Amino acid sequence: MSDSLMATYNRLPVTFARGEGVWLWDTEGRRYLDALAGIAVCGLGHAHPAVRDALCEQAGTLVHTSNLYGVLEQQRLGDLLIEQTGMERVFFGNSGAEANEAAIKLARLHAHRKGIDNPAILVTEGSFHGRTLATLSATGNRKVQAGFEPLVQGFVRVPYDDIEAIETAAANRSNIVAILVEPIQGEGGINVPAADYNARLRAICDREGWLLIHDEIQTGMGRTGRLLAHQHDGVQPDVVTLAKGLANGVPIGACLARGEAADTFGPGSHGSTFGGNPLAARAARAVLETLRDEDLCSHADTIGAWLMEALRETFAGTPGVVEVRGRGLMIGIELDRPCGVLVGQALEAGLLINVTAERVIRLLPPLILQQAEAEQLVETLTGLVRRFLETD
Repeated sequence: MSDSLMATYNRLPVTFARGEGVWLWDTEGRRYLDALAGIAVCGLGHAHPAVRDALCEQAGTLVHTSNLYGVLEQQRLGDLLIEQTGMERVFFGNSGAEANEAAIKLARLHAHRKGIDNPAILVTEGSFHGRTLATLSATGNRKVQAGFEPLVQGFVRVPYDDIEAIETAAANRSNIVAILVEPIQGEGGINVPAADYNARLRAICDREGWLLIHDEIQTGMGRTGRLLAHQHDGVQPDVVTLAKGLANGVPIGACLARGEAADTFGPGSHGSTFGGNPLAARAARAVLETLRDEDLCSHADTIGAWLMEALRETFAGTPGVVEVRGRGLMIGIELDRPCGVLVGQALEAGLLINVTAERVIRLLPPLILQQAEAEQLVETLTGLVRRFLETD
């Protein structure tokens, strides 16, 4: 690895040279089944023709002008996002952290305009919202925050999937203005809340006059079997943040809003030099159109259900396997012990996985995963897990 790079990552001993579909090849020519998709980014897999063609065409036409002017591709992308999500307006940045920063700023500005001078946002334990100062302060993971104090104030933390804790906070604090929550926690260990959790959050926000902000950076873009995870619950938030799979690897983030929240920002209240530039916006539009035209959300729902059931059947009664959980192609396998060593073992076996929350094997394969590839994934992974549990 190059010494010119800051040591911010504990990288695995592999460098990839090319990809196609759900497969990656390293610089030595070895092939790997990608069950991580760049951490839920490459939903269409690698080198997808629609994204490739969109990028090539746009790069030969116009890459950047700045948001001082109208950006045609940004406008087209915004219209398509609004059409498919039921939101009303969108701000574009370059990452998930930027999308969540925009949502936090929006909530605070909204509160100040209502006369609340010291607004607080409810966030949850085990959450992950980014690594900028505000988003790591909102994140419910002490490891992310350590060493970066003083943290940004204005966040009230409650346990995830705990409505009673939210009701207590509502009764005891008058300055809460919003809830920022993941419909399903990703980095926290693929934690799926109770079936009525998001609907009850919506009801509380309506009653209290709070904004409901859904961080769909990992759960969005078809990952759970719907374009947005909250669509499973028939719930419409006031603000939604997207990134990761939005442009299949081209950096982009989006903060969508509706109702009062949609009219909060004005000229000068927020901005981004590169946000929504023609290249990134064109790639994102290609992704949205492909998800729609190829019905990939439904495919992710179907193949994900098969994958989860196959894993549950295979691991049924296996000592050391606590639970297989998830939705669509966002799957976690919780073990009863730390299992980070499995990442390297899977790499040796030609499979890319991830371990989060120390004990949860995280699977986030491309939405284009086919049956034969899913079967290979189950066969390889179950063998690795069983050997690990028998020898650990």
